[in-house]
Amino acid sequence: MMLVSMNGGLRSRHAEGATPPQSAIPSLSPVATRRTEPSDRFKFLVCVDGSTQSRAALRFAALRARNTGGILALLHVCEPVDCQGWMRVADTMEAEQREEAECLLQSMAGEVWALTGLMPELNFRRGTIGTEILDAIQEDGDIHALVVGAAPASARRGRLISWLAGELAGSLDIPLVIVPGNLTDRQIDRLA
Repeated sequence: MMLVSMNGGLRSRHAEGATPPQSAIPSLSPVATRRTEPSDRFKFLVCVDGSTQSRAALRFAALRARNTGGILALLHVCEPVDCQGWMRVADTMEAEQREEAECLLQSMAGEVWALTGLMPELNFRRGTIGTEILDAIQEDGDIHALVVGAAPASARRGRLISWLAGELAGSLDIPLVIVPGNLTDRQIDRLA
């Protein structure tokens, strides 16, 4: 398992459409961090993969964090590369996955900044998605809600949602918020 985490803080709210300077966007750091004192602010952990449903979950959680004075953390999990006997190929593929994950997280952090003026924490993990979500929650110790997006029934692969509902729900001691991926921005804005 590999954990890379970057703890960002809240920034003051700026005008809609404003983008942070490149130096303000957090980058993934090779140093894993762990809090020793819990925060008084509500922290939302959002699982992101760039899909429409994860963007809906991100929008909802970002707006809730802004509206409640909370904190936002983004988590992207890459499944392990299975290239038995081809270590160099696996290493190259993992490096490419990490690069793509960093670009995705940076892009989504920019979207959050433009929407809310908040700078989220960025987290990348490698492993089985359900296990890594649970481990991220346990290791952070300061997450108050897990937010995930659900694909519409017509497009549903449902792997993560099914697993969360069947296996994870009984293991969580925080709320699980499932945001339908087919909600419009206006509907999400009204709910958040």
